[in-house]
Amino acid sequence: MAERTCVTDRDDLTAEPVELSVVIPMYDEEEALPALVSRLRPVLDGLGVAYELVAVDDGSADRTADLLAAFRLGWPELRVIGLRRNSGHQAALTAGLDRAMGAYVVSIDADLQDPPEKIPEMLDLARAEGLDIVYGIRADRTTDSGFKRWTAGLYYRLVRRLAGPSVPAQAGDFRLLSRAAVDALKALPDQQRVYRLLVPWLGFPSGEVTYDRAPRTAGRSKYPLGRMIRLAVDSVTGFSAAPLRLATWLGGVAFVVCIGLMGYTLGAHALEQTVPGWTSLFTGVLFIGAVQLICVGMLGEYVARIYTAVQNRPAYFVRHDTAHDTAHDRPHGTAREGVEETVRTGGGRT
Repeated sequence: MAERTCVTDRDDLTAEPVELSVVIPMYDEEEALPALVSRLRPVLDGLGVAYELVAVDDGSADRTADLLAAFRLGWPELRVIGLRRNSGHQAALTAGLDRAMGAYVVSIDADLQDPPEKIPEMLDLARAEGLDIVYGIRADRTTDSGFKRWTAGLYYRLVRRLAGPSVPAQAGDFRLLSRAAVDALKALPDQQRVYRLLVPWLGFPSGEVTYDRAPRTAGRSKYPLGRMIRLAVDSVTGFSAAPLRLATWLGGVAFVVCIGLMGYTLGAHALEQTVPGWTSLFTGVLFIGAVQLICVGMLGEYVARIYTAVQNRPAYFVRHDTAHDTAHDRPHGTAREGVEETVRTGGGRT
């Protein structure tokens, strides 16, 4: 297949270097796409720099792919990467980050809850202060439900306690990264990736841009309660050994309780009161069994991560990339691939 030439293809030596890449993971965003394009394109065109919009179609089942192809006819900076199956938000984000060509890379969701109008401010701040990372901070989340705000607050308190205060509170996946930060992320071996924790861990110079979170423009949320819980589990097990230490402490508490119950049992036996001791014995057995199951479950989470790392399976497969169509059908995600086509196996949640 003949390779298409566009402004984003650096293989063409006459192409203008890309200053900014905007990466947007998409899954069934047919309803939100028109509004996204109408707001995002004027912002990017007004920057006055060479840019590319990298739309990663994460195996959508609706007309997302067709709409992207139609929009691309009149928007040459729009680059579409289609994945062969739904690999999860973080894996789709990984696909976009690994293939983005810009000196700066912005990641944003397609639902317009994070305003694209903040992108120029992010870029200006990074340039003016020499920053590698600029976080989008949600200053106002009143458009979210009370349950969503409560669970989000609980999540950030938890991860800041476990992963450290470097994790910005109320920062999602709306951020700007320099080329140095993107390359550092690509070099990490993490497989189940949570970028809102990985990026602060880099320790690169960073700044913040605040905004009010808007309601979702169309469609439905791709993060129901089950995926939110999975995100929390991945965050905790991927960045802290605290659950294992908790299991050790629970085992110690259970041991002390067992010693106490043994003393009580021996005393009751000496006083010939063994029948009343049945309640405490039954309670003790239940307690120890519960602690054992909790500890086994915690160990299982870490063993599962080790198992996934040993498998080293690709996080996604690219069906097509409009900037590099000749590279279609290649598996991505193994550490053995070359630098240009490297895609780490990161954080796929289905």
